[in-house]
Amino acid sequence: MALSGSRSRLAAISKELSLRWHETKTHWRDVKCQEFERRYIDELLARVDKTVTVIEKLDQVLAQIKHDCE
Repeated sequence: MALSGSRSRLAAISKELSLRWHETKTHWRDVKCQEFERRYIDELLARVDKTVTVIEKLDQVLAQIKHDCE
């Protein structure tokens, strides 16, 4: 079971969100924008980064298990 596809898709979606957010900030420049970014966007992107790292490690472990069982 290769998780690299899921990892790649999650990373791509996260990058797309980040790009769209930067586009949004060119039009929305008030205090609420900054609050929204700190409260939601920054937290979400940080969690996605951690999740991608965990998926990479899990993929390695599963590959090793598969190799050991063959």
